[in-house]
Amino acid sequence: MPMSTTTRNGTTLAAGVLDAVVVGAGLSGLICARTLRRAGLRVGLLEARERLGGRMHRRATAAGIPVDLGGQWVGASHHRLLALLEEFGLRRYPTFYDGDGVFLWNGVPHRAGVEHDFAASLLFFRPAELGLPPAELDAALAVQDRFQQLVAQVPPQAPWATPGAEDLDRTSVAQWLERQGAGELAGYPLAWLTRMGGSGGFESHESSILHLAWTQAVAPQHETPEAWLVEGGVAQVAERLAAELAGLIQLAAPVVSIRQVNGRVAVGCADGSVIEAGTAVVAIPPPLRQAIHYDPALPPQWSGLLQRSPMGSMVKVLALYPRPFWRERGLNGLGIGNLPTLELTVDSSPPGGPGMLAGFIAGERAVRWQGLPERQRRQAVLADLQAWWGPAAAEPLELVLHNWNGEPWSGGAFTSFLTPGAWTSYGRIWQQPHQRVVWAGTEAASRWPGYFEGAIEAGLAAAEQVQTLNGLGGCCAAG
Repeated sequence: MPMSTTTRNGTTLAAGVLDAVVVGAGLSGLICARTLRRAGLRVGLLEARERLGGRMHRRATAAGIPVDLGGQWVGASHHRLLALLEEFGLRRYPTFYDGDGVFLWNGVPHRAGVEHDFAASLLFFRPAELGLPPAELDAALAVQDRFQQLVAQVPPQAPWATPGAEDLDRTSVAQWLERQGAGELAGYPLAWLTRMGGSGGFESHESSILHLAWTQAVAPQHETPEAWLVEGGVAQVAERLAAELAGLIQLAAPVVSIRQVNGRVAVGCADGSVIEAGTAVVAIPPPLRQAIHYDPALPPQWSGLLQRSPMGSMVKVLALYPRPFWRERGLNGLGIGNLPTLELTVDSSPPGGPGMLAGFIAGERAVRWQGLPERQRRQAVLADLQAWWGPAAAEPLELVLHNWNGEPWSGGAFTSFLTPGAWTSYGRIWQQPHQRVVWAGTEAASRWPGYFEGAIEAGLAAAEQVQTLNGLGGCCAAG
């Protein structure tokens, strides 16, 4: 029978008359709910956390500086996200790439400028300026070229249709590199991409070369996905969207079941409340979808895919300084290398200061790091910052460490990845709804999955599917 439930601010979701319930109030769920509401549908939004935004999340530092704890960048071709920034009047500024970065390889710093043609670079650096052994450098660039040739063969919406897909999907990235005869340096760029690329957080033995090639086909580094930053933090986008949906959102409401009967859905929450609607949109990371009981059950193909879609392991690091002192030495803050803990730093200083370096600990490094005592975790990060940028880097005003593996309603970051064999055995069902249950979240996107742009695309696509399931015309050309 029709039920209702009460939001944390005391308003009521009239569940019996809803057209759609959206599960998950991250960026994708917020976009989906807003799009449906603007099209005249009656929508409710359920979020397990006591906050909104999912992996789009910010907080103020001790000094009152707002920082993004999740994703922070806007890409040059992230047109939907750029449109939202314009709509909300949020100001962006370019990521600082003037001057030289540092490629720290086996303890030796190699200073070089940024090569804006990614295909011609060695992990964004101008190869000729790095001073690496010529034979090793040539071998690394040759492996990169062969990988890019493979990327060009991957159909973005059907990676299982890639020539030789079954063999490629059963070959881990590490195994493919061995087949190429890649030495330590030649294998590093692809290993780095598995951990630090936009789909990162996993190791080269944990996923297939087909999956890695697909990530570059749908979210190519050469389109500069880290082109812009947002004054005050990009997470303001989620906050503005949520403000528009005030009264429709229930926080602290983890969904435990979705039952479909008589052409409608009944969405059950952990507190025993039930919301009925015409459709449900599940906009949460793939591994978390398995915690929901579905009736009827998910088809074996879907269950198999979700079982093979773990989240990456990722820790966000933000080091704040009185000023961006590295710029005084002609450096741009871009640090990449095979250090024990950090493998990437980027200058994220807002206009007018303070100085800020963003970095990431990923994959097995993140797993090892989170097992250390708190003091040793901090020391490990500061040691690597000093290795790149000198003694001043070891004395930040504030060091922010956010472990996404410890967020139970994300389970990791940046995004999920597929284990070897998953694409060709189970992948065809990747975007298909389960009757009146539709999928959203950045992982459901055909373009820029793992990024905010992908989250927006998936939210719009889900809203389009809801319209179709409810017998209505399309509504979702824009957010």
